[in-house]
Amino acid sequence: MIEVTKNILKNIYKERPVDVRKYDFGLLLVIGGSEFYSGSPALSTLAAFKSGVDMVRIIAPKRAADIIASFSPNLAAYPLEGKWLTKKHLATLISMTELAKTVARGNAAVVIGGGLGRSEETQEAVLEYLSQISLPVVIDADAIHAVGKKPEAVSGKPFLITPHTYEFFVLTKKEIYQLPEEEKIKMVQEEASRLQTTILLKGKIDIISDGKEVALNKAGSPYMTVGGCGDTLAGICGALMARNINPFEAAQAAAFINGKAGEMVAQRKKEGLMATELIEAIPEVLH
Repeated sequence: MIEVTKNILKNIYKERPVDVRKYDFGLLLVIGGSEFYSGSPALSTLAAFKSGVDMVRIIAPKRAADIIASFSPNLAAYPLEGKWLTKKHLATLISMTELAKTVARGNAAVVIGGGLGRSEETQEAVLEYLSQISLPVVIDADAIHAVGKKPEAVSGKPFLITPHTYEFFVLTKKEIYQLPEEEKIKMVQEEASRLQTTILLKGKIDIISDGKEVALNKAGSPYMTVGGCGDTLAGICGALMARNINPFEAAQAAAFINGKAGEMVAQRKKEGLMATELIEAIPEVLH
């Protein structure tokens, strides 16, 4: 059993060589948003940038993309026609994913799920997309509901799933909310092994397993129940996976970064903690 500490960051955040090129430290695609939800992809993207990724491209339905693009000149948002993601967008998604992989010389990853919604046609599109790509992917929020209908879509791929306890139930049909910590750990490991993927179960103690090893992250704060803190975690995971860090190690480092940043803000703001402030604290954790 691994207990995550700041030491994990030493393996990731080393002094950069002077001859680096753009995309050496990753290109991340964030697929999310819908007519009603635009905040989630923006939060994931901003957290990814603060975690050191070179570039993020957001792909979202038009209204969400337009709103996101207005937040900051740092945000590049590609608008999809319509109010939500459907199968008609698959060719565009797959083409942009393959292009990202080529442009970034393999240093690319995807975050999918935040704000997508749970309509049947959106979930079908998510499953079809996941079945056709091989890049590292962080599966979060509404995308977990899609995978819960067809878990074999993730088997054996370099994917990371980031559920809270209810989403874990949606994914696995296993209720773990009231289980003792030891049993939760065992269940996460068993399900990661069964699904042949990596799972980061969010909670008071984050439980991370690739089906073989288990890691526990105790960094965090009770004030991090505020909306958006899961989106920031997904973005940090994606940033790390885009620089070719394996999902198990990326999940550990991201959980620590997100938790520590939340702790720092909570010390100052307590009930007033917001995800945007957590993002601003990320560099304090890294340095």
